[in-house]
Order: sequence, then C-alpha cells, then structure tokens
Amino acid sequence: MVSVHKYKRFENNLVQKIKKYAVVIVKGIGAGFRALFFAISRRYTIVLVPHSEKKVFSFHITFFSVFCVVLILAGIVGTFFWYGFSYRGTRGTLAAKDSLLKDTQASLDQLRDEIARLLRQTRSFQATLSDTLASIGADIPAAAASANTGDLSSFLDVRETVKGTLKEVDDIRNLTEYLGSAIDPVKEIGSIFVSQSALLTEIPNIWPIKGGVGHISMFFGQNVNPFSGQYYIHKGIDLSTYRQGDPIVTTADGQVVTIDWDPGFGNYIIIKHKHGFYTRYAHLLSVKATTGQRVQQGEVIGYIGNTGLSTGPHLHYEVHIGSDVVDPYKYLNIRSNNVRLGY
Repeated sequence: MVSVHKYKRFENNLVQKIKKYAVVIVKGIGAGFRALFFAISRRYTIVLVPHSEKKVFSFHITFFSVFCVVLILAGIVGTFFWYGFSYRGTRGTLAAKDSLLKDTQASLDQLRDEIARLLRQTRSFQATLSDTLASIGADIPAAAASANTGDLSSFLDVRETVKGTLKEVDDIRNLTEYLGSAIDPVKEIGSIFVSQSALLTEIPNIWPIKGGVGHISMFFGQNVNPFSGQYYIHKGIDLSTYRQGDPIVTTADGQVVTIDWDPGFGNYIIIKHKHGFYTRYAHLLSVKATTGQRVQQGEVIGYIGNTGLSTGPHLHYEVHIGSDVVDPYKYLNIRSNNVRLGY
C-alpha cells in the first residue's frame, strides 16, 4: 500500500509541474505575440524638410508596412534575377537548337543532292532497261512507259505533291513503285539469258587465247601475202602475242575431229560444234587434245607456235559454217567487248 501511495503522489506532482510549465509557455507565447504586435503596429513619422521655405512633408509608417515593402522589393528583385537566369538558360538552349538545326539542314541538303543523283542514274537505268526490254519483246514497266510519253505528270517529272510532303519524298515513292514494277521484266531477262546460256557455249564466241591476251595481227579477207607480196584471200584471222607457248582454248563446246600437220598450217586442230560450226586452230607449237575428245568452251587444246608457213609465233584461227568460211571477228566476244586489235 505504501508503494501505491508513493506512485500516486509522484503522479500528482508530475501533473502539477506539467500544468505549471504549460501555463508559463502559453503566457510566454502570448507575451511574444503582444510584443510583436506592438512592434509592427508602432507608428514612425518620417519628416522631409526641404532646404527652401517650402512646406515640410511628413508621413507616418509602421514596421509592418516597412516589412511588406521590403518583402515586395525582395520579390521583385528575386523575380528579376530568376528571369535573368531563365533567359540565359533559354538562350543557350536556343543556340544549341540553332546549331542542331543547321547541321540537320546541311544533312538534308546532302540527302537531297544524293537523291537528285540517284534520280539521274534512275533515268539512265530506266532508258536502258526500256530499250533492252523492247529489243527482246518483254513487257515494259508501266512507270517507264508513262515516262517515255513526255507527260508532265509522269514518273520523276515535276508535279504537285500532297501538302506538307517534300518533292524528294514523292520522287522516292515513285522510284520504289518503278523498281517494284521492273522486277518481273528483269526476271524475264534473266530467264532468257539462262535459256540461251547453252546456245552461247555452242557458238564460237570467245577469244581463243587463254586470258584474253594478244591482238589481231591480220584480219579476214583480202590481204597481202607476206611471202609472195601478192594479194590473196585470208580465210581466218591471225592472233599474236609475240611469243610461243601461250595456251589456246576452244571457242565453243564441241568434239575434236582432226589433229594433223600441213606444210601451210603446220600443226593444226579442227573442232566440230553444233549448228554446223567448225573451228580451225593452226601453226601450233604442240597439241594437248586428242582426236574424238569432247571439249568444253574455254578448255586448253594446244599452244601458240610457229610451225608451217609462218613469219613468227601466232595463231591462225578460222570459223566455218558447213562448207562456207566466215569472218571469225563477227563471232568473237559476243558476251564481252574484249577484242584485241593491232598489227
């Protein structure tokens, strides 16, 4: 029981002390507010005395008014500095944006130049493709056909575009459509070449010296005989590299029908091809093929020599169709422009 009474007394004393301190604090806060109110409500008189005999000016002001004026001035000055810093930051951002815009404009100008170059090349491609398709009887793309009509609104020419759309974008769109329409005709050309590839290997049409070296030293037809000095009909063409031993290749697929020696031709080979073609290779140093052998276009069959009636190392090359002798030059390099001329 004694301990309970002690606890009760301690509790009552603590409550009394808290009440006492609370009253003191409340009174202190009240006194502070009264002092503050008294200070800000105290009136001050400001007198302006001129150096002349004019009327003296005076006006009353309170501390609260001064505080408000100072607060307003501080707000104005702070706003001024804030806008100053904001303007500086905005100016820097605008300068960066302007530099980026100039770089973008330069890139856009370069892109336009490249597009213009692409369109020029496209016009050349378009004309070439149209001529090629017309020569083989293939269908010409509608875009190319409209361009050939000269219509001002045709492909790649000046025309109105949708508002807000660059002309270059419109050109690229039409170029895409044209290339899409050209796919099928190009595939048709490829199919034609594939179907004709076998024919090209069956007709004597490549340079008969391996690697395309050498030149034509005497053409087919009327020439001066280097031994008699008289005019005669040269029934082939002479190809020279100024040396012996260069490999000779067959100019078309075929079968070796003759390997022989002749006082005029020296060592020579005759190959039979399809479609009535025969080819002769004369003045050979040596022969690599054998009679009856089937050879493919570009296969080595012998080597340039100086055998028979010859003024120096060269290949005498003939093309026959049936019993007729034809100019080999007309058949050389049908698939490439690699004919060597000279004397």
